[in-house]
Amino acid sequence: MAPHQWRVKPALPAVKLLGAAALIALVAAFGRRDPVQWVLVVVAGLGLAAWGFRDLIHPVRLAADITGVTVAVGFAGRRHLPWSRIERIRVDRRARRGIRSELLEIDAGESLHLFGAPELGAAPEDVARALQQLSEQSQGAVDRDHQ
Repeated sequence: MAPHQWRVKPALPAVKLLGAAALIALVAAFGRRDPVQWVLVVVAGLGLAAWGFRDLIHPVRLAADITGVTVAVGFAGRRHLPWSRIERIRVDRRARRGIRSELLEIDAGESLHLFGAPELGAAPEDVARALQQLSEQSQGAVDRDHQ
């Protein structure tokens, strides 16, 4: 079976890179005399730019196939988790101050991996459903191998 992949929405890296450029442009226009502003904005701009470049060079945040899931870790790393190590897949829904959020949680015992809709390019509920189906298919394949 071909692997499923979920990736960052294409507009997200552009927004991050434009935000970094806007920060630097604002300080260049209004904060010429304060070196502390420059340092803070340059650090924030570089961080935002690095975050945007990461999305460009490593857009796939989650992939899954019959063997397990592969999650993005760190700046551009990946970690494969076999289905046997995954304890739970669920969608965490929260509402705070009128803002509703949904996160896909993949609990692998010693590690917890969280993904929002912008990172997945899809609704966390849809991704959770697809992962559950793949997990069930994997279990069926294991059961058939042991018969």
